[in-house]
Order: sequence, then C-alpha cells, then structure tokens
Amino acid sequence: MKSQKTSPVLIEVTRGPLVESRHRGQIVVMDATGKLIHSLGDAEAWVCMRSLAKPFQALAVLTSGAAEAFKFGPEELALFSGSLSGQDFQVQLATRILERLGLTPDALQCGTHPPLHRPTAQALKLAGLKPTPLHNTCTGKHTAMLALCVHHGWPVADYLNPEHPVQQLILGTVARMVGCPKGQIKVAIDGCGAPVFYVPLKNIALGYARLAGSQPGSPAGTLMAAILAHPRHIAGDGRLETTAMEALPGKLFAKSGAEGGYGLSLIAGGLGVAFKIEDGSQRALNPTVVALLEQLGALTPAAQEALAAFREPPILNHRKEEVGRIRPAFSLSA
Repeated sequence: MKSQKTSPVLIEVTRGPLVESRHRGQIVVMDATGKLIHSLGDAEAWVCMRSLAKPFQALAVLTSGAAEAFKFGPEELALFSGSLSGQDFQVQLATRILERLGLTPDALQCGTHPPLHRPTAQALKLAGLKPTPLHNTCTGKHTAMLALCVHHGWPVADYLNPEHPVQQLILGTVARMVGCPKGQIKVAIDGCGAPVFYVPLKNIALGYARLAGSQPGSPAGTLMAAILAHPRHIAGDGRLETTAMEALPGKLFAKSGAEGGYGLSLIAGGLGVAFKIEDGSQRALNPTVVALLEQLGALTPAAQEALAAFREPPILNHRKEEVGRIRPAFSLSA
C-alpha cells in the first residue's frame, strides 16, 4: 500500500532569488470511464479522502430517499457536500434542517472550533459568544448523517460508530462512486469524529469524474446541479473553492480536503482531478489548483483575473514586505 516512487515537486517556495522550500505530491486526471488522462507521481498512492469524501457521503441522502422525504432542495444538498466556513447563512440553514428533523444542535457530534470565516469568528468573540457545533466545518456532513438516521429510524446517539448502519450505508455509497470495493477501503477517524476512508488517488479522481459526467436527473446529477448552484455552501466567502466556482459558473466543482488533498470536477469533458500534497501543506493547495485549471484549459480570462491572487501568493515578512512567492513548479505534459 505504501508508494515506492519519489513524488515530483509540485510547488516551490522562494525567498529572494532562490527556492527555499519545496512541496512534493501526486496528481491524477481521469475521465468517467476510468481512462487515465494525466498523471504525475504515483496514481496508485493510497490517500485519506478526508473532506474529499463529502459529496459522495451526501449522495446517500438522495439514493436512500431521505432527500425526498424531508423535501431537501439544492441548497440543503450543497450544504451536505461542503466544508463550511461557519458563516451565519450556513449556520441558519443547518439549524433549519435540524428543526425539520425534529432535532436540536445538541445532536451534532462533530465537535467545536472557531468559524473558518475570520470576520464571523471575530464577531462571535466581540459579542462574548463561543462557537457551537453549528460553526464546525463538517456541520453539513453531520446534519446529513442525522437526516439519514431519522429517515431510517436508526438511533442518533451513536451515529459516528463505524459499525452504525448510517456509516455502513455511507461506506457503500463512497465505494460505488470511487470504484473501490468496500472491503478494500481502509477506514480511519476524521477530525470531526466521523469515519473517513483511504483509497488510491486514482479512485478519488474517478469519483470526481463520475460527478462531472453525471446525467441530469440521476442522483449524482441532482447533487451536482445543487453543488454548482450554491458554491457558497461548498466553502465560504474568500476561499478558493467558492471563488473558483463563482468565476466558472456551472463549469467547476472544487473541493478541498485536510492534509493537502483536493478534488475537482470539470463539467466540460467530464474530467475528475485529484491531487495530494505529500507533506499535507495547506499553503501549496491554491497555487496547485489554479495551475491545474490553467493547464487543463479551464480558465476564462475573467476567471484568470478572479483567481490571480491565488496563483502565486506572496510571502510577506513582519514588515509586510514581499520577500518570496509560493509558485507552481509542475507541468501535466511533462
């Protein structure tokens, strides 16, 4: 299961005229038939999906009938698929969903951390309030799990147990979408306490390609339409995922994961992209995403302008002087 290949350098961090640091990783581009389009590094490397699994986990709400039973629309489905910033509009929607389920926020077992959206976190602090589980970046995913439990009549008290029927349902849904047998998927525990999955990187790319190529009206097609219609629920204001999706409306699904993982669905061509920054660095993500979109011909002039600040972010010292850059160092055609 361990990769034996030396991963290529994807990102260089300069200081002055020289490169000070490098981030290595793997990139895979596939189509929905499983054809490998591009590969840098080891496409077979096993990667923990972390939040890259969220759209596949959310798909279970549609395939199980829970979405129809609770009349979840596009906005709710997008929230279930996102890594939220804890902004007020996300908190309010999650609260309304829980009320529809007959539950309170106390049912959420995702834990608590400050909102990722800094102005929201600052506003809470100034108001003398503490974050709640509704501000967790995984609130949407956990709300979806609770919806599945209520729909099926399953207990909610232990919904995070890997052996709980809701987690087994989700595991099967993930396995089908990424094309990896359920029994081969390695299960671990995510930062929010939910089970999370190790699969080969190429299988993550396949899953995102299947989302990109999904047929309108199918469960995956319905989910993708919801995601594309509500990019603010996939991340939040100021984050690359939302900014890129807004700059390429209806053309792109961008999804970040913890520890340097990322997934992209490019609707034109039905392509799926997955990459992993080997050292888990978050600072390497945004430049890699923008460079990938450029090299795959996905950026319009307007999108290039909207994403310019993410492509080679500057390194600033404590005097706010630019002393270096974080820049892409790879070519898919290499």
